[in-house]
Amino acid sequence: MAHSLALFFSLLIFILSITSEAAPSIGINYGRVANDLPPPSKVVQLLKSQGITHVKLYDTDATVLSALSNTGIKVVVAMPNELLSSAAGDQSFADNWVKANISAYHPATQIEAIAVGNEVFVDPNNTTNYLVPAMNNVYNSLKKLNLHNDIKISSPIALSALSSSYPTSSGSFKSDLVEPVIKPMLEFLRKTGSYLMVNAYPFFAYAANSDKINLSYALFENNPGVVDSGNGFKYNSLFDAQVDAVNAATSALQYGDIKIVVSETGWPSKGDSNEIGASEANAASYNGNLVKRVLNGSGTPLRPNDPLNVFLFALFNENQKPGPTSERNYGLFYPTEQKVYDIPLTVAEVAAAPSSEVGKSQVPTKGGTWCVANGGAGAEKLQAALDYACGEGGADCAPIQKGATCYDPNTLEAHASYAFNSYYQKMSRASGTCNFGGAGYVVTQPPRFGKCEFPTGY
Repeated sequence: MAHSLALFFSLLIFILSITSEAAPSIGINYGRVANDLPPPSKVVQLLKSQGITHVKLYDTDATVLSALSNTGIKVVVAMPNELLSSAAGDQSFADNWVKANISAYHPATQIEAIAVGNEVFVDPNNTTNYLVPAMNNVYNSLKKLNLHNDIKISSPIALSALSSSYPTSSGSFKSDLVEPVIKPMLEFLRKTGSYLMVNAYPFFAYAANSDKINLSYALFENNPGVVDSGNGFKYNSLFDAQVDAVNAATSALQYGDIKIVVSETGWPSKGDSNEIGASEANAASYNGNLVKRVLNGSGTPLRPNDPLNVFLFALFNENQKPGPTSERNYGLFYPTEQKVYDIPLTVAEVAAAPSSEVGKSQVPTKGGTWCVANGGAGAEKLQAALDYACGEGGADCAPIQKGATCYDPNTLEAHASYAFNSYYQKMSRASGTCNFGGAGYVVTQPPRFGKCEFPTGY
């Protein structure tokens, strides 16, 4: 009997481990290139309140790792690109780094993976040759501490590592990367039972080819789909097509057994005038529909039985990131911890949300969208946008004048919301007419401030 019970529990543990590894998951990237973010202790409370159980970092900051201790949140940490040459050339450097940054915190902080470098192939400092030797040395360090079975090692690659990605079936790596680094890296991942991290951004492809790519295809919305002429599969989202392009590329090198984890993906809520498609509505649509798509448990057309694991980019808007405006506006939250837009992040939230609310793109729908003020934009920005809407914009602001039907509640956010919506409806809900420099955003439920009803069209 004891033998039977032991066998039963061993089998149960084995089944649970397989189920856990195969389960889809949504995590989030916690970047900190900003000077206005809440302290890590508050960030951890935010993660827990949102039901986020996986987080990816870009370093091994002691304060952050300590804050994540005993939370049950699984953590991916990173060795920055600038340390790769030292880790590659000196085993003792890797040993000391792992002791100070990994074993000092694990297992109280549940470190599940180390990202050795990030998008190394496009690093202007040319660290490509150090990548695989560094990965090997970090692995050897983990092995010395008997942590190699608990913690995976990988390295996020950008889609620019591919020489071809369309059609999906033609996916292939750049020839100058294959022998020096891609094959050795894939061999390392196979040997250690790890996975390939991929940063995939349909936004970049859409922004560069908006005349050829259907926005709904990029946002996981209803669309005719794209049939791959090479493999015959029909793709209903650009995201799936991008992931399978990498799957096709690994398969072409006989490494089709390597699982892919999407280490970054997202959509900016704001961008420069030339960044087509960057808006709160589209960001909400992309990320909301992505969560729903991932948590339904299905794989891609090429890997239908391989559930997706995805890390959204990013937790916060980061005000010190260089580059175009979009780079500072990928966050799901403002530094105040207020949501930039509302999307589900867990299976329970996806199940509870009406399908029309999971993702909302900035595509006009008859009577179905309204524009409201973003309270987190600040009083100065809201007032300037309100003045524009009621002045040059030609919005009907009579109802928010003192004594009129929509004067109460007498708050800047309520008045701005009414004016923004008036302008938005006047412009036939055209794309971009609810932005107001980040002061407004689109909703699909009729807003209500006091007893004031918001019109749906003119």
